[in-house]
Amino acid sequence: MLKGIRTLKIVNTVRGLCVNNGKNLSSSFTSDARKNELSNREKLKQHQQQVMARGLPKQKPIEGVKNIILVVSGKGGVGKSTTAVNTAVALADMKINVGLLDADVFGPSIPLMMDLDESPLLTDDNKMIPPTNFGVKCMSMGFLVTEKAAVIWRGLMVMSALDRLLRQVQWGSLDYLIVDTPPGTGDTLLSLIQNLPISGVIIVTTPQKAAVQVTRRGASMLQKLSVPIIGIVENMSFIQCPNCSHEVSIFGDNTKDLAVELDVPLLSNIPLDSKISVSSDAGVPVVLSKRENNQYLEMAVTPIQLVTIIYGTTTNAVSRPLAA
Repeated sequence: MLKGIRTLKIVNTVRGLCVNNGKNLSSSFTSDARKNELSNREKLKQHQQQVMARGLPKQKPIEGVKNIILVVSGKGGVGKSTTAVNTAVALADMKINVGLLDADVFGPSIPLMMDLDESPLLTDDNKMIPPTNFGVKCMSMGFLVTEKAAVIWRGLMVMSALDRLLRQVQWGSLDYLIVDTPPGTGDTLLSLIQNLPISGVIIVTTPQKAAVQVTRRGASMLQKLSVPIIGIVENMSFIQCPNCSHEVSIFGDNTKDLAVELDVPLLSNIPLDSKISVSSDAGVPVVLSKRENNQYLEMAVTPIQLVTIIYGTTTNAVSRPLAA
């Protein structure tokens, strides 16, 4: 009887050891499998990053250009080109060496706004000499085609033309190159960001919710690509009564929330003013025709200050003091 009880205890003990060992073995196997899976995922991620890095173009500076500022927008028709033109002219008015590139190959508007309709001359080494007005060196596809001609090109041809407008131009020594980009987040903007060392970006929008929503998507792209956002310009911000000067925000007030969300400054609130459109159509930037209480003139100082803060005066930023 005692012998049978002892035998039963031994059997149960052995069974318990087998069960426990089985659990330990199973747990150990699961832990090792998870480690191997995480390791394989990490290796795959590193491999993908290496492949992507090989496929991306290297950023190359433009000879003689210290800082490149992009003027971008999510939607078209929000006053992006007007902002780019007036910012460039305001900088030139401060005795700063500045250039203006019209990167909108399909819809160039810089020639009209800068009152330039001449074809660029060529140097001995076949580089284009940018036409100049108001102290700003300009380059645009509009100088290379007739006023009524449509540019019907596919992507590769557009990228080739853009590269020529950037690098086959005798820019000389520039403190700032202002680039007026086409609206949206398409190939042109992506190519500019990937190929050029961008000092900063000015985002232009109108206060309508529809415009701000698209602008938010564009800003998200810039943040993912680690492009510094200088700030936001709100166009058509309000209308001002000509009699009592009372301001009315007819399109809402959504831009402030976007600026807070992105943690960037709201550079300026540009009114819906007929003088701006009349000046643009006449080829005389409003920053020159209306000097008192001019938001564009006041705004132009901010990009310089922020670029100086980001990069310092000894690297890329302008080292001399600004003109009053």
